[in-house]
Amino acid sequence: MRAGFPRARAGQVVGLLGGSFDPAHAGHAMITREALKRFGLDRVWWLVSPGNPLKTRGPAPLEQRMARAREVIADPRVTVTDIEARIGTRYTASTLRRLAGLYPGVRFVWLMGADNLGQLDQWQEWHWIMQNVPVGVLARPGQRISARMSKAAQIYRGTRLPAGAAALLGRSDPPAWCFVNVPMTDLSSTALRARGDWTGAAPHHAPHHAPGTGK
Repeated sequence: MRAGFPRARAGQVVGLLGGSFDPAHAGHAMITREALKRFGLDRVWWLVSPGNPLKTRGPAPLEQRMARAREVIADPRVTVTDIEARIGTRYTASTLRRLAGLYPGVRFVWLMGADNLGQLDQWQEWHWIMQNVPVGVLARPGQRISARMSKAAQIYRGTRLPAGAAALLGRSDPPAWCFVNVPMTDLSSTALRARGDWTGAAPHHAPHHAPGTGK
């Protein structure tokens, strides 16, 4: 594997948590540990993105966000990586395709919050994601009903694993997804920026592409 790329062996189950992590916080660490425990993952990679195409304001510099993320999650099972910047992908489907080619035999699981499930149908190639990679959804109180009623949840309701079978997700053939409840947390990157606890965001001009894409 190339220098600077995370390591994984064929047969391992690796959860992927993508986002700008602007900034990473204890809530990210909490859902990551829940995902490791509930979904039977061997590893989790935090995919710190170069930028979110859906956001009109750019994040803090990538190096700054990476350093903060490593401070927040000190767990040998978790790797903080800028692999999307290294392979030149901006959208989840593109990233997943490249990772499948770079890591043959590794079983990837896409991790997301219930809020993202609610807007998944706006993502680029969202059907491809659901049909090619198992998806683990972590829901906090207040997000559960809306997420379960979302377009993606309704279309793929027949492929959902019960929460009691969550540990089987990484070994399941897609389409397969699982919805689990996690403890309440009030932390959010948006709130931390609003309070002034995190600075460094830079102006961002979104590229021209079809609406309804991104992470």
